[in-house]
Amino acid sequence: MRLATWNVNSVKARLPRLLGWLAEKEPDVVCLQETKCPADAFPAEEVAALGYATAAHGDGRWNGVALLSRVGLEEVSAGFPGEPGFDSARGTVTATPEPRAVGATCGGLRMWSIYAPNGRALGSPHYAYKLAWFAAFGEAVRAELRAGRAVVACGDFNVAPTDADVWDPAVFAGSTHVTPAERKALAGLRALGLRDVVPTPMKGPHPFTYWDYRAGMFHKDMGMRIDLVYAAPGVADRVRSAYVDREARKGKGPSDHAPVVVDLA
Repeated sequence: MRLATWNVNSVKARLPRLLGWLAEKEPDVVCLQETKCPADAFPAEEVAALGYATAAHGDGRWNGVALLSRVGLEEVSAGFPGEPGFDSARGTVTATPEPRAVGATCGGLRMWSIYAPNGRALGSPHYAYKLAWFAAFGEAVRAELRAGRAVVACGDFNVAPTDADVWDPAVFAGSTHVTPAERKALAGLRALGLRDVVPTPMKGPHPFTYWDYRAGMFHKDMGMRIDLVYAAPGVADRVRSAYVDREARKGKGPSDHAPVVVDLA
């Protein structure tokens, strides 16, 4: 089975690239993030022509997630129990979730496509929201693991697990994505039993998955590894290979993220 995760940074803007990539790589399950379209406007017919069923969760703004599967799509969950949201007008955490997570059972795996909050800045209410969101997601994962689910959480976690996962740790000092609290949230997921499936880079020593559009950062490999695959032990033991598809970040009009592709035995 081949799994993949990709922050496409607008599925409609990236649709020709996505369809071509699906036809070439033929993943069985794909987790998409930052789709930026309402669920009912997701190009489900286009991906169905390639054999994929779709579970989309979005409201047309800057978030949005989706799962594409050609090995079954059952028990779809738009969001997870206890998932918090954010009230932009008041700057507070709320009980009304944003479209940041969609789960489904695909080929026996309990797949989650997640787009974690960015956090923006230390001390910001968005940062508190990010930590609350991870805490709630951890509880949802705990419950599924206890139920014997083969959980695989894929997506844009908006956290670099270690200093080796950013191009220059000094540049990120005092900013989000690298703080002890954010990394503790990831460590909490691993403490539940999930394993970080670290991909092989296609070029250079670092398996970065995100490069800012500015100042030629992609060509200089000034990136971050924030698109992650966290898998339950029984799934992680099946991993034959994992790599960052850096080629998908090249060319005209790419996303600022590259896909991560994982092949299971």
